[in-house]
Amino acid sequence: MSTAPVAAPLVARTVAIPDPGALLARLPPAGALAWVRRGEGLAGWGEVVRFRTRGPDRIAEAERSWAGLVEHAVVRDEVGLPGCGPVAFGSFSFAPGSRAGGVLVVPEMVLGHRGDRWWLTSIGMGAVLPRPGMLPDVPAPSSPGEVTFADGALTGPQWEAVVAEALRRIEGGALDKVVLARDLEARTRYPVDPRWVLLRLAERYPECWTFSVDGLLGATPELLLRREKGLVTSRVLAGTIRRTGDDEHDLANAASLARSSKDREEHEYAVQSVAEALAPHCTSTNVPDAPFVLHLANVMHLATDVTGVLADLQTSSLGLAAALHPSAAVCGTPTAAAAALIGELEAMDRDRYAGPVGWMDAAGDGEWGIALRCGRMAARDARRMRLFAGCGIVTGSDPQAEVAESAAKLVPMRDALAPD
Repeated sequence: MSTAPVAAPLVARTVAIPDPGALLARLPPAGALAWVRRGEGLAGWGEVVRFRTRGPDRIAEAERSWAGLVEHAVVRDEVGLPGCGPVAFGSFSFAPGSRAGGVLVVPEMVLGHRGDRWWLTSIGMGAVLPRPGMLPDVPAPSSPGEVTFADGALTGPQWEAVVAEALRRIEGGALDKVVLARDLEARTRYPVDPRWVLLRLAERYPECWTFSVDGLLGATPELLLRREKGLVTSRVLAGTIRRTGDDEHDLANAASLARSSKDREEHEYAVQSVAEALAPHCTSTNVPDAPFVLHLANVMHLATDVTGVLADLQTSSLGLAAALHPSAAVCGTPTAAAAALIGELEAMDRDRYAGPVGWMDAAGDGEWGIALRCGRMAARDARRMRLFAGCGIVTGSDPQAEVAESAAKLVPMRDALAPD
């Protein structure tokens, strides 16, 4: 469904502009939309139209709504890069039955940066192209003040027991891998300014994709997929070790991670699930023989970049996201058995954690990440946020170690909320 009428045609104008500075720093305090990595990407604000969806077809329904909206759009694009012209930002629940559902938001303004080019897109509804927009003057982001944290659905010991039960199921042959998540409640003294969180995440985790859509804020290291002019890329992460802060020790840990049979097994399940999901949509795919170690500020991951050539250019980036979700990296193997066990053991609704988040343009190109290292702002209380983290459980997993790993994955959001 749409929360705004769409009888009039969509109109958009994209113009080149001089370097405006950091994208995230130009966002207004309310309604921030963002997808930024290493300073490049998109930042949007305002709202022309919003599509909300729910249920098993929530992603496909959103894709159809967007296709119908842009089919007769009037566009003047003077730049011609992916992400120019009309753009929609979206995020979707992990589980089809979640009340969080999905959303696509078409902003009034989009500021973009790629390489040595910057652009500004103005979007509206009607028969007349909008005038080139102006960048707003925005106040500096404000601190949320003192932050307190409390257990979410389960305490640490309770979640450890859940991991132990999952291990028993795996060792009994019910499944090969399951990804279990936990949540943490954050309460702040003052309302959270999303820009306070986003700017800190982008500064500390430049290798991640910093995102903001409909109150979902985070910095994900995992790219579900990028579709650009017929080429598809997916970055798969599975297998994690915490950083110590000592470079020599971390290098030794990275080598240990790369040799770990437990982590390699977990990683191979995730890579295989992505490659199999992409295969029907591609004429060819390339899967490297071995993963590399991705070094982030707080943890290190085994990572593999899977690439493919699209067989059908009618398949949009959001359509591919629907085909890939949920991957073994955030659900498990076999998918149905893992999803059922998640529903049985986690004792919570994941909301849009571990679901697709990103953007798409009128040509179907776009980037969709997996919503990890993130939090969701409460709809009616800007002083409350749920933070999420998850771990892959396979034969050989240790429940205490998984609790420690989940704590490490909560660090980015905890630190980003903290006052100076």
